[in-house]
Amino acid sequence: MRFGLIIRGQYPQGDDMRVRLKEDLDAARHAEALGYDIIGKASHYSSHPFQFIQQIPYLAQVALVAPKLRLLPGVALLPLHSPLHLAEELASLDVMCDGKLVFGAGIGYREVEFNAFGTTLKQAGPRFEECLTAIKRLWTEDFVDMEASYFKLDHANCTVLPIQKPMPPIWIGANIGVGIRRAAREADAWFINPHNKIETIDKQMEVYKRALDDAGKPFPAELPMAREVFVARTREEAIRLARPSLEEKYRVYREWGQDKVMPASDHMGLDFEDLMQDRFLFGSPAEVTEQILTLKRRFNINTLMLGIHWVGMPASLAMEQMQLISEEVFPAVRSAG
Repeated sequence: MRFGLIIRGQYPQGDDMRVRLKEDLDAARHAEALGYDIIGKASHYSSHPFQFIQQIPYLAQVALVAPKLRLLPGVALLPLHSPLHLAEELASLDVMCDGKLVFGAGIGYREVEFNAFGTTLKQAGPRFEECLTAIKRLWTEDFVDMEASYFKLDHANCTVLPIQKPMPPIWIGANIGVGIRRAAREADAWFINPHNKIETIDKQMEVYKRALDDAGKPFPAELPMAREVFVARTREEAIRLARPSLEEKYRVYREWGQDKVMPASDHMGLDFEDLMQDRFLFGSPAEVTEQILTLKRRFNINTLMLGIHWVGMPASLAMEQMQLISEEVFPAVRSAG
Protein backbone atom coordinates (compact mmCIF):
# COMPACT_ATOMS: atom_id res chain seq x y z
CA MET A 1 0.00 0.00 0.00
CA ARG A 2 1.30 3.42 -1.01
CA PHE A 3 0.24 6.59 0.77
CA GLY A 4 0.04 10.11 -0.60
CA LEU A 5 -0.83 13.52 0.72
CA ILE A 6 -3.43 15.86 -0.76
CA ILE A 7 -2.50 19.53 -0.44
CA ARG A 8 -5.66 21.50 -1.09
CA GLY A 9 -4.18 24.79 0.07
CA GLN A 10 -7.56 26.41 0.70
CA TYR A 11 -7.08 29.40 2.98
CA PRO A 12 -9.35 32.23 4.18
CA GLN A 13 -9.32 35.63 2.54
CA GLY A 14 -6.82 37.87 4.29
CA ASP A 15 -4.26 35.17 5.07
CA ASP A 16 -0.72 35.93 3.95
CA MET A 17 -0.28 33.44 1.11
CA ARG A 18 3.51 33.66 1.31
CA VAL A 19 3.26 32.17 4.80
CA ARG A 20 0.69 29.57 3.72
CA LEU A 21 2.76 28.56 0.69
CA LYS A 22 5.80 28.05 2.90
CA GLU A 23 3.70 25.84 5.19
CA ASP A 24 2.47 23.78 2.24
CA LEU A 25 6.03 23.34 0.98
CA ASP A 26 7.15 22.39 4.49
CA ALA A 27 4.38 19.76 4.43
CA ALA A 28 5.84 18.35 1.21
CA ARG A 29 9.32 18.17 2.71
CA HIS A 30 7.91 16.49 5.80
CA ALA A 31 5.93 14.02 3.67
CA GLU A 32 9.09 13.01 1.83
CA ALA A 33 11.01 12.53 5.09
CA LEU A 34 8.18 10.42 6.57
CA GLY A 35 8.02 8.05 3.62
CA TYR A 36 4.94 9.28 1.77
CA ASP A 37 5.02 8.31 -1.91
CA ILE A 38 3.12 11.04 -3.76
CA ILE A 39 1.79 14.55 -3.24
CA GLY A 40 -1.32 15.82 -4.96
CA LYS A 41 -2.60 19.36 -5.48
CA ALA A 42 -6.16 20.22 -6.47
CA SER A 43 -7.23 23.00 -8.83
CA HIS A 44 -10.04 25.54 -8.74
CA TYR A 45 -10.42 29.04 -10.10
CA SER A 46 -12.42 31.94 -8.63
CA SER A 47 -12.44 29.98 -5.38
CA HIS A 48 -14.05 32.57 -3.05
CA PRO A 49 -14.18 32.43 -0.01
CA PHE A 50 -10.83 30.61 -0.26
CA GLN A 51 -7.44 31.69 -1.54
CA PHE A 52 -5.73 29.04 -3.62
CA ILE A 53 -2.20 28.64 -5.04
CA GLN A 54 -2.54 26.91 -8.40
CA GLN A 55 -1.43 23.30 -8.76
CA ILE A 56 1.33 23.38 -11.38
CA PRO A 57 3.32 26.28 -9.83
CA TYR A 58 3.05 24.59 -6.44
CA LEU A 59 4.09 21.16 -7.73
CA ALA A 60 7.00 22.69 -9.63
CA GLN A 61 8.33 23.96 -6.31
CA VAL A 62 7.71 20.59 -4.66
CA ALA A 63 9.92 19.02 -7.33
CA LEU A 64 12.76 21.16 -5.97
CA VAL A 65 12.17 20.81 -2.22
CA ALA A 66 11.04 17.14 -2.10
CA PRO A 67 12.54 15.47 -5.17
CA LYS A 68 11.73 11.87 -4.15
CA LEU A 69 7.95 12.41 -4.26
CA ARG A 70 5.74 11.59 -7.20
CA LEU A 71 3.64 14.59 -8.25
CA LEU A 72 -0.09 14.55 -8.97
CA PRO A 73 -2.12 17.42 -10.37
CA GLY A 74 -5.21 16.01 -8.74
CA VAL A 75 -7.07 16.87 -10.85
CA ALA A 76 -6.36 19.14 -13.83
CA LEU A 77 -9.69 20.40 -15.18
CA LEU A 78 -9.26 19.56 -18.86
CA PRO A 79 -12.36 21.29 -20.34
CA LEU A 80 -11.00 24.65 -19.15
CA HIS A 81 -7.66 24.36 -20.95
CA SER A 82 -5.95 24.36 -24.32
CA PRO A 83 -4.44 20.89 -24.80
CA LEU A 84 -1.18 22.25 -26.20
CA HIS A 85 -0.69 24.50 -23.18
CA LEU A 86 -1.50 21.72 -20.72
CA ALA A 87 0.61 19.14 -22.58
CA GLU A 88 3.66 21.39 -22.41
CA GLU A 89 3.07 22.41 -18.78
CA LEU A 90 2.69 18.81 -17.62
CA ALA A 91 5.60 17.56 -19.71
CA SER A 92 7.74 20.31 -18.19
CA LEU A 93 6.63 19.16 -14.74
CA ASP A 94 7.56 15.56 -15.58
CA VAL A 95 11.04 16.78 -16.52
CA MET A 96 11.30 18.79 -13.29
CA CYS A 97 10.47 15.75 -11.12
CA ASP A 98 12.65 13.37 -13.14
CA GLY A 99 9.79 11.34 -14.56
CA LYS A 100 7.57 10.98 -11.49
CA LEU A 101 4.46 12.82 -12.69
CA VAL A 102 1.00 11.26 -12.50
CA PHE A 103 -1.46 13.03 -14.83
CA GLY A 104 -4.67 13.48 -12.85
CA ALA A 105 -7.55 14.64 -15.03
CA GLY A 106 -11.13 15.68 -14.31
CA ILE A 107 -14.07 17.61 -15.72
CA GLY A 108 -15.04 20.02 -12.96
CA TYR A 109 -18.53 21.17 -12.06
CA ARG A 110 -18.58 24.91 -11.27
CA GLU A 111 -20.46 27.30 -13.55
CA VAL A 112 -18.22 30.24 -12.58
CA GLU A 113 -15.22 28.32 -13.95
CA PHE A 114 -16.95 27.11 -17.11
CA ASN A 115 -18.24 30.61 -17.87
CA ALA A 116 -14.83 32.20 -17.29
CA PHE A 117 -13.17 29.76 -19.69
CA GLY A 118 -15.86 30.05 -22.36
CA THR A 119 -17.66 26.75 -21.97
CA THR A 120 -20.56 25.05 -20.18
CA LEU A 121 -21.17 21.91 -18.13
CA LYS A 122 -22.99 20.42 -21.14
CA GLN A 123 -19.90 20.88 -23.30
CA ALA A 124 -17.49 19.66 -20.61
CA GLY A 125 -17.61 15.95 -21.44
CA PRO A 126 -16.84 16.28 -25.15
CA ARG A 127 -14.20 18.92 -24.46
CA PHE A 128 -12.57 16.68 -21.87
CA GLU A 129 -12.26 13.81 -24.35
CA GLU A 130 -10.96 16.08 -27.13
CA CYS A 131 -8.38 17.63 -24.81
CA LEU A 132 -7.21 14.27 -23.47
CA THR A 133 -6.91 12.79 -26.97
CA ALA A 134 -4.90 15.80 -28.11
CA ILE A 135 -2.53 15.64 -25.13
CA LYS A 136 -1.87 11.94 -25.71
CA ARG A 137 -1.13 12.62 -29.38
CA LEU A 138 1.09 15.61 -28.60
CA TRP A 139 3.13 13.40 -26.27
CA THR A 140 3.50 10.52 -28.72
CA GLU A 141 3.55 12.05 -32.23
CA ASP A 142 6.10 14.40 -33.80
CA PHE A 143 3.41 16.68 -35.25
CA VAL A 144 -0.32 16.72 -34.69
CA ASP A 145 -3.12 17.82 -37.00
CA MET A 146 -6.47 17.82 -35.22
CA GLU A 147 -9.57 19.99 -35.47
CA ALA A 148 -11.83 19.85 -32.44
CA SER A 149 -14.84 21.80 -31.21
CA TYR A 150 -12.77 24.45 -29.45
CA PHE A 151 -9.21 24.21 -30.78
CA LYS A 152 -7.24 23.38 -33.91
CA LEU A 153 -3.80 21.79 -33.95
CA ASP A 154 -2.18 22.67 -37.26
CA HIS A 155 0.95 20.51 -37.47
CA ALA A 156 1.56 21.38 -33.80
CA ASN A 157 4.30 19.83 -31.73
CA CYS A 158 4.94 19.61 -27.99
CA THR A 159 8.00 21.73 -27.24
CA VAL A 160 9.10 19.46 -24.39
CA LEU A 161 8.18 15.81 -23.97
CA PRO A 162 7.65 13.84 -20.75
CA ILE A 163 10.48 11.75 -19.39
CA GLN A 164 8.09 8.78 -19.00
CA LYS A 165 7.41 6.87 -22.19
CA PRO A 166 5.06 6.81 -23.87
CA MET A 167 3.56 9.18 -21.28
CA PRO A 168 2.92 9.60 -17.54
CA PRO A 169 0.21 7.39 -16.03
CA ILE A 170 -3.25 8.93 -16.31
CA TRP A 171 -5.77 8.89 -13.46
CA ILE A 172 -9.26 10.16 -14.22
CA GLY A 173 -11.31 11.39 -11.28
CA ALA A 174 -15.02 10.66 -11.66
CA ASN A 175 -18.13 10.74 -9.45
CA ILE A 176 -20.73 9.14 -11.74
CA GLY A 177 -21.10 6.33 -14.25
CA VAL A 178 -20.28 8.15 -17.46
CA GLY A 179 -17.01 9.44 -16.02
CA ILE A 180 -16.12 6.06 -14.52
CA ARG A 181 -16.63 4.35 -17.89
CA ARG A 182 -14.48 7.06 -19.48
CA ALA A 183 -11.74 6.33 -16.93
CA ALA A 184 -11.85 2.66 -17.87
CA ARG A 185 -11.53 3.45 -21.59
CA GLU A 186 -9.12 6.35 -21.58
CA ALA A 187 -6.96 6.15 -18.45
CA ASP A 188 -4.63 3.92 -16.52
CA ALA A 189 -6.83 4.16 -13.42
CA TRP A 190 -10.06 5.53 -12.02
CA PHE A 191 -9.14 7.97 -9.24
CA ILE A 192 -11.85 7.25 -6.65
CA ASN A 193 -13.06 10.52 -5.16
CA PRO A 194 -13.31 11.30 -1.42
CA HIS A 195 -16.96 12.35 -1.48
CA ASN A 196 -18.99 9.27 -2.42
CA LYS A 197 -20.13 6.82 0.23
CA ILE A 198 -18.84 3.25 0.42
CA GLU A 199 -22.15 1.73 -0.71
CA THR A 200 -22.06 3.96 -3.79
CA ILE A 201 -18.45 3.03 -4.57
CA ASP A 202 -19.47 -0.65 -4.36
CA LYS A 203 -21.92 -0.10 -7.21
CA GLN A 204 -19.51 2.12 -9.12
CA MET A 205 -16.75 -0.49 -8.92
CA GLU A 206 -18.98 -2.90 -10.80
CA VAL A 207 -19.51 -0.24 -13.46
CA TYR A 208 -15.74 0.22 -13.67
CA LYS A 209 -15.00 -3.49 -13.94
CA ARG A 210 -17.60 -3.99 -16.69
CA ALA A 211 -16.20 -1.02 -18.60
CA LEU A 212 -12.67 -2.43 -18.30
CA ASP A 213 -13.94 -5.74 -19.70
CA ASP A 214 -15.68 -3.92 -22.56
CA ALA A 215 -12.41 -2.10 -23.34
CA GLY A 216 -10.40 -5.34 -23.17
CA LYS A 217 -8.27 -3.97 -20.33
CA PRO A 218 -7.12 -5.64 -17.10
CA PHE A 219 -7.80 -4.28 -13.63
CA PRO A 220 -5.19 -1.53 -13.07
CA ALA A 221 -1.90 -2.28 -11.36
CA GLU A 222 -2.37 0.88 -9.30
CA LEU A 223 -5.83 1.88 -8.07
CA PRO A 224 -5.92 5.19 -6.16
CA MET A 225 -8.55 6.53 -3.77
CA ALA A 226 -8.79 9.83 -1.88
CA ARG A 227 -10.23 10.09 1.65
CA GLU A 228 -10.36 12.65 4.43
CA VAL A 229 -8.47 11.26 7.46
CA PHE A 230 -7.95 12.27 11.07
CA VAL A 231 -6.30 10.18 13.79
CA ALA A 232 -6.56 10.83 17.54
CA ARG A 233 -6.70 8.84 20.80
CA THR A 234 -10.39 8.11 20.20
CA ARG A 235 -12.90 8.50 17.38
CA GLU A 236 -14.75 11.10 19.44
CA GLU A 237 -11.61 13.21 19.81
CA ALA A 238 -10.82 12.88 16.10
CA ILE A 239 -14.30 14.14 15.21
CA ARG A 240 -14.04 17.02 17.70
CA LEU A 241 -10.70 18.21 16.32
CA ALA A 242 -11.48 17.77 12.63
CA ARG A 243 -15.09 18.92 12.61
CA PRO A 244 -14.73 22.74 12.50
CA SER A 245 -12.42 22.69 9.47
CA LEU A 246 -14.23 19.95 7.55
CA GLU A 247 -17.63 21.45 8.27
CA GLU A 248 -16.51 24.77 6.75
CA LYS A 249 -14.88 23.09 3.76
CA TYR A 250 -17.97 21.07 2.86
CA ARG A 251 -20.30 24.00 3.53
CA VAL A 252 -18.47 25.84 0.76
CA TYR A 253 -18.49 22.74 -1.47
CA ARG A 254 -22.28 22.60 -1.14
CA GLU A 255 -22.48 26.28 -2.10
CA TRP A 256 -20.27 25.57 -5.11
CA GLY A 257 -22.63 22.77 -6.19
CA GLN A 258 -20.28 19.81 -5.66
CA ASP A 259 -23.05 17.40 -4.70
CA LYS A 260 -25.19 18.34 -7.73
CA VAL A 261 -22.84 16.26 -9.89
CA MET A 262 -22.80 13.30 -7.48
CA PRO A 263 -25.25 10.40 -7.18
CA ALA A 264 -28.46 11.55 -5.45
CA SER A 265 -27.88 9.17 -2.54
CA ASP A 266 -24.59 10.91 -1.75
CA HIS A 267 -25.77 14.52 -1.55
CA MET A 268 -24.01 16.36 1.23
CA GLY A 269 -26.49 16.96 4.01
CA LEU A 270 -26.32 19.89 6.37
CA ASP A 271 -25.73 17.63 9.38
CA PHE A 272 -22.06 16.77 9.99
CA GLU A 273 -22.87 13.33 11.40
CA ASP A 274 -24.58 12.46 8.11
CA LEU A 275 -21.83 14.07 6.04
CA MET A 276 -19.03 12.04 7.58
CA GLN A 277 -20.91 8.73 7.52
CA ASP A 278 -19.07 6.26 5.27
CA ARG A 279 -16.90 9.07 3.90
CA PHE A 280 -14.24 10.07 6.41
CA LEU A 281 -11.63 7.89 8.12
CA PHE A 282 -11.74 8.98 11.77
CA GLY A 283 -10.54 7.32 14.95
CA SER A 284 -7.62 5.91 16.86
CA PRO A 285 -4.63 4.59 14.90
CA ALA A 286 -6.02 1.06 15.21
CA GLU A 287 -9.48 2.14 14.04
CA VAL A 288 -8.16 4.06 11.04
CA THR A 289 -5.86 1.17 10.17
CA GLU A 290 -8.84 -1.18 10.08
CA GLN A 291 -10.88 1.30 8.01
CA ILE A 292 -8.05 1.49 5.45
CA LEU A 293 -7.68 -2.29 5.35
CA THR A 294 -11.43 -2.59 4.76
CA LEU A 295 -11.12 -0.28 1.74
CA LYS A 296 -8.11 -2.21 0.48
CA ARG A 297 -9.83 -5.59 0.75
CA ARG A 298 -13.15 -4.37 -0.58
CA PHE A 299 -11.93 -2.41 -3.59
CA ASN A 300 -8.33 -3.54 -4.19
CA ILE A 301 -7.04 0.00 -3.76
CA ASN A 302 -3.28 0.20 -3.27
CA THR A 303 -2.67 3.96 -3.25
CA LEU A 304 -4.51 6.08 -0.69
CA MET A 305 -4.38 9.87 -0.99
CA LEU A 306 -4.92 11.40 2.44
CA GLY A 307 -6.64 14.71 3.03
CA ILE A 308 -5.54 15.80 6.51
CA HIS A 309 -5.33 19.62 6.37
CA TRP A 310 -8.43 21.74 5.84
CA VAL A 311 -9.39 25.39 5.95
CA GLY A 312 -8.79 26.94 9.36
CA MET A 313 -6.71 24.07 10.74
CA PRO A 314 -3.30 25.10 12.12
CA ALA A 315 -0.42 23.80 10.02
CA SER A 316 1.16 22.37 13.17
CA LEU A 317 -1.83 20.09 13.74
CA ALA A 318 -1.69 18.84 10.15
CA MET A 319 2.04 18.13 10.53
CA GLU A 320 1.34 16.16 13.71
CA GLN A 321 -1.25 14.15 11.78
CA MET A 322 1.23 13.36 9.03
CA GLN A 323 3.73 12.08 11.57
CA LEU A 324 1.24 10.11 13.64
CA ILE A 325 -0.24 8.42 10.57
CA SER A 326 3.21 7.53 9.19
CA GLU A 327 4.38 6.10 12.51
CA GLU A 328 1.22 4.33 13.66
CA VAL A 329 -0.92 3.58 10.59
CA PHE A 330 1.50 2.94 7.70
CA PRO A 331 3.34 0.03 9.34
CA ALA A 332 0.14 -1.51 10.68
CA VAL A 333 -1.52 -1.45 7.26
CA ARG A 334 1.55 -2.80 5.50
CA SER A 335 2.18 -5.57 8.00
CA ALA A 336 -1.43 -6.75 7.60
CA GLY A 337 -0.68 -7.46 3.92
